[in-house]
Amino acid sequence: MATVEKVRRAYNAMKSLGISEENVKPVLKRLLKLYNKNWQLIEEDNYRTLADAIFEYEDDKNAEGEMEPALKKQQRGNGEDKVLSKDKGKRVVCEEELDDPDSRDNGNAVVPWEGQPIDHSSQAHSSHICTGSVNPSRDEATVVAKSEPKMVFNTIEDITKGSEKVKISLVDETGNEDLPHFLYFRDNVTYEAAYVHVSLARIADEDCCSDCRGDCLSPSIPCECAGSTGGEYAYTKEGLLTQDFLKTCLSAESLDMKHAVYCKDCPLERAKNADLPGKCKGHISKKFIKECWRKCGCDMRCGNRVVQRGITRKLQVFVTSENKGWGVRALEELPQGAFVCEYVGEILTNMELYDRNTQSGADKERHAYPVLLDADWSTEENLKDEEALCLDATKCGNVARFINHRCADANLIDIPVQVETPDRHYYHVAFFTRRKVEALEELTWDYGIDFSDTGHPIKAFRCRCGSKFCRDIKRRR
Repeated sequence: MATVEKVRRAYNAMKSLGISEENVKPVLKRLLKLYNKNWQLIEEDNYRTLADAIFEYEDDKNAEGEMEPALKKQQRGNGEDKVLSKDKGKRVVCEEELDDPDSRDNGNAVVPWEGQPIDHSSQAHSSHICTGSVNPSRDEATVVAKSEPKMVFNTIEDITKGSEKVKISLVDETGNEDLPHFLYFRDNVTYEAAYVHVSLARIADEDCCSDCRGDCLSPSIPCECAGSTGGEYAYTKEGLLTQDFLKTCLSAESLDMKHAVYCKDCPLERAKNADLPGKCKGHISKKFIKECWRKCGCDMRCGNRVVQRGITRKLQVFVTSENKGWGVRALEELPQGAFVCEYVGEILTNMELYDRNTQSGADKERHAYPVLLDADWSTEENLKDEEALCLDATKCGNVARFINHRCADANLIDIPVQVETPDRHYYHVAFFTRRKVEALEELTWDYGIDFSDTGHPIKAFRCRCGSKFCRDIKRRR
């Protein structure tokens, strides 16, 4: 349905309640801004969200004598409040008018990110009307509820600070979470000792398609870059994973450790005890994707360049309702096989990771769960410490650092993708949808955690994934 028609229906619904178009317009603009033009949240319950927001807008305007209302959306079923307040001297809504409802929305949040933690107090009860007030020296909006202690609602317009092609907003609808401390990086960056050698000289002619032009997916015969995927491309012309390739990856992921491959000299065990390393506990071998790169003759619009083009889907960081802290959700429906994002962080050696997490464990520092780049370790006879790598997004990373774990039936799958290096010591960890994902559904992936491994440098957390396949046996008892 066209946006103009949706606006007209919203006006008509409010007209039946005796609310004029003039009163609907400013509130509808703000809700569209807040929910990134997701009409589902506005239309549900016969536009109850819109009606509640209008009534509160009018109540606040009459009570305060000025137009500084707070928009509140009560999430039916879990009792959570969603409140948006306005910073003095700053407009919450964009300058676009609903007369041009198809104009592009550049984000759904209004508070710039300073990355500073703030004190949170108890959440306002849903029956109270809230009015907004802020400390002008702070970017965080403080919402004061009548007859209740203050609550803090944080909204960040773009956590990427312009580094991604699309804005990724952050919302705290509970007031119970501190803002995360980290640097947003679009690309992986070597911390210190990791060996990542990127050079054109290392890419042989058989590892690139220098004779290709335009889009490699157009000719009937796949180019050299399709060699890693059995001579067929992993992507469709629509930029999705092919059904066959996704099925192969899902089948490999479902294999248990009985089908694992083992290192003769495991880097993980060496990191624990270099003098007397233990036996390798096994690694799951994964199917790789090889994308075209700079030495190839095709252009950036080539269908075999998906991950390297970056994030294109609308994502949002939010506070989950299951006590899992921050999470990530899609603000649009995602088809099966869609690329969502890659896991970005500092490139560490496993020895650096072991030392870092041993120290952070002593300091009780909260960290993101790291990713081992071990998809091809079993093919290496003697993997050096500087070649046994992992990614850690604790201090530096992208939106993927907020994606929560879910045992077995997560909606994302991580796939290794080669881009700029011919070897597989270093690669990109890309997330694709395992199935169709609905708008506002939380995105999750299986970290591959062995909850029984008490010797791992990163201690397994108490799993709250809620899956009937949860591997955290202690929690299920």
